[in-house]
Amino acid sequence: MRTTWPTALDQPLLRPAGLGNLQLPNRVVMAPVTRARAANPALAPTELHAAYYGQRASAGLIIAEGTWVSERAIGFVNVPGVYTEEQVAAWRRVTDVVHALGGRIVLQLWHTGAASHPDHLGGELPAGPSAINPGETSYTAGGRKKTVKPRAMTIVDIEKAVADFGTAAANARSAGFDGVEVGALGPFLIPQFLNPRLNRRRDRYGTDRAGRRRLLLEIVEAVAAPWDGRGVGVRLSPYWTGARFTADDRALADYDELVAELNDRPVAYLHLRGPEPTAPGGPPDLHAFARYRRRFDGHVIANNGFDQASANAVIEAGIADAVSFARSFIANPDLVTRFAMARDLAAGDPGTYYTGGAGGYLDYAVSDWRGDGR
Repeated sequence: MRTTWPTALDQPLLRPAGLGNLQLPNRVVMAPVTRARAANPALAPTELHAAYYGQRASAGLIIAEGTWVSERAIGFVNVPGVYTEEQVAAWRRVTDVVHALGGRIVLQLWHTGAASHPDHLGGELPAGPSAINPGETSYTAGGRKKTVKPRAMTIVDIEKAVADFGTAAANARSAGFDGVEVGALGPFLIPQFLNPRLNRRRDRYGTDRAGRRRLLLEIVEAVAAPWDGRGVGVRLSPYWTGARFTADDRALADYDELVAELNDRPVAYLHLRGPEPTAPGGPPDLHAFARYRRRFDGHVIANNGFDQASANAVIEAGIADAVSFARSFIANPDLVTRFAMARDLAAGDPGTYYTGGAGGYLDYAVSDWRGDGR
């Protein structure tokens, strides 16, 4: 039996930090993770959500799952929204639980754009920057389905989408969140506009780099307004690859300019998803994060492929202010405690990630109190 605990309370991950207007007790951030547990017609969070986020309230910051800003934004089965009074009231129960347990929680705002499917939209075509199929897969009630050729958004469609983001941000404040994050990652609406392979527009929302990033910049301004301009988080994925996405020199140069321009907008932090590690289980490429750290003056949260050692390293090197974890937080509700006490991490069950119900959602155990490393 050990006589002392294997503590490491001075590690960078466990140091307090400021992040915009938020004061974090540690730098372990829960990344937004889609779990498909809003299995009700209203697409409202439930008591399961309140318990799930409450279990993880020891995180320095929780970034709640990507959440629909409108009905037109929907592109994944059983994901909650924040565009109706019922949804707002349900989210209020979640934030009340997290705050009662000493946590901080912000909400990621999501729109899938052309990466949706008619099954989500009452049979109507999804809309994107141009009438080009993004070549993605959409999770529908009938299973995975390939995306279709969308219709090109009109100027009115775009203005409505910007307004929807602004309304969703106001609703998130009413629901008791501590802030909001613009989900501008992956193959979804905002990255579709940033991508010249998908955005062939010849109006002010296309044509060149400045035009392609206009949508995101307008959304940032609209989302910040209900928060009195205090700033919002923006999540980007410059290194995302897919059917029509590539992290080539041209794409990275586009993001270089975009990140620099975010310095002139009310952005509290940049949540950066880095490239996939070159080998399974290998370390993340810190140079990829440093590239954008040099271009952004505010706080940076690093994400993708980090473990405790590499997370401490990226913070210690000054490349990031905090690190977000997705899969680790799914299986380890007490992730901060495990880092502090040098405990092994449990593995999650991918087969239950999107299945609904409490199984694989609320039944991951906290680490054993005994000093045996479990």
